[in-house]
Amino acid sequence: SQVIVDKNDDSFKEPIKYIGKRYTKQQSDEMTSDYGWHFKEQEEGKYRRVVPSPMPEYIMHGKSIKALVDRGTIVIASGGGGIPVYNNHLGNLEGLDAVIDKDYSAAKMGRIIRAKELWIITDVDAVYENFGSSNQNRISSMTKKEAEKLQGKGLFQKGSIAPKVRAAIHFLKHHGDKVIITSIPHIEDALNGNAGTEIRNKDY
Repeated sequence: SQVIVDKNDDSFKEPIKYIGKRYTKQQSDEMTSDYGWHFKEQEEGKYRRVVPSPMPEYIMHGKSIKALVDRGTIVIASGGGGIPVYNNHLGNLEGLDAVIDKDYSAAKMGRIIRAKELWIITDVDAVYENFGSSNQNRISSMTKKEAEKLQGKGLFQKGSIAPKVRAAIHFLKHHGDKVIITSIPHIEDALNGNAGTEIRNKDY
């Protein structure tokens, strides 16, 4: 699926999305010189390329997908987040060197088809405040306002769980009721309300 993005999105100023294999400092410096790529140290002595991850503004054929969903069709769309494109000065589509976060696309698609729930499946069982630290705290549930407050304090990891919370907030801005964030092994428990993190549009 092609997704329209703003080529002047702030994410292009600070790429944070890790992609590709790991390299040494020397290798990353060489590729920066040869290709103009950006790298960040993800683990000690291990560098990975980082690219922008802009918020999608519009999903091409979104209305067609909604028409299919409304008729009971199971639709698979925006795999991997979709292909980032923008309209140039001639009104033609051009691609961009970026990665669209699949959770952002899912949130946008959920709004297009007017879904009530969004499930974000990741590699952690739930959202944690201060994840990976000695004082990490699992969050079983929170409202959209609470999520916005914690997000604003920078308590979620950039490039990992923070974009998922941002996607959840985006989905809940209008008609969405709730978002569940969990991992594959915990989906069944999350369906029964015994696992994962539930972010609600309002407290009830």
